[in-house]
Amino acid sequence: MLSTNLKYLRKRENLTQVQLAEKLQIKRSLIGAYEEGRAEPKLVTLVKMAQVFNMSVDELINPELPNLSKNTNAHASNVRVLSITVDAQDRENIELVPYKASAGYLNGYADPEFMEELPKFRLPMIQGPGTYRAFEIKGDSMLPIPSGTVIVGRYVERWQDIKDGTPCIVVSLQEGIVFKRIYQKANESALRLHSDNPTYQPYEVALADVVELWEAKAYISTSFPMAEISLDRLTSLVLDLQQEVQKLKTVN
Repeated sequence: MLSTNLKYLRKRENLTQVQLAEKLQIKRSLIGAYEEGRAEPKLVTLVKMAQVFNMSVDELINPELPNLSKNTNAHASNVRVLSITVDAQDRENIELVPYKASAGYLNGYADPEFMEELPKFRLPMIQGPGTYRAFEIKGDSMLPIPSGTVIVGRYVERWQDIKDGTPCIVVSLQEGIVFKRIYQKANESALRLHSDNPTYQPYEVALADVVELWEAKAYISTSFPMAEISLDRLTSLVLDLQQEVQKLKTVN
């Protein structure tokens, strides 16, 4: 698939093998090897290819592009490429977006240089396909998850696949980066965002303003929840307080 698609896309863009190699910062001989199926590019090279041709990695390697209709190709060209980083073993990192970097993320989410500067880590319990990213949240709108918690989310390619009530990181031009439960509107023109804290009212974000959607898969917090007081313990405390009040009345 890749060999056919790469040759098709290069010719469609009127690029020589030398020109494409320069854009990808690799040797020209590798382009020939990829197009002839004699070699497979590393993930970081695949990501650069997708960025050059303005499509996702999945679209680059899966469909046979020459056989797709013009309408399908036009739709594919509008898909935004998700910038990622990889470790020495070509495994995707989990980039951490600290709260103080939230504003910069809105401007640099598609910039490989910006992504390269973010802290990175891996979690052994996060396995399987998909791209993961972590975001530090602030505020009490999603209590009992406290402010300062890091939410680890998996990138959502099709928001239609998300079930109502799923907690997600929503990156939008209107609201920035927020952590909410999302619900789909019947007319599919907006998402309705709900907080777990009932003191916050739900609100809507237009789908046209949504830049990224990350389904929450885990969270990391340095704050431990307070132990719940049982009804028996609470009753005992009230009785003790009543006894103390009665003693004070007796003394007076």
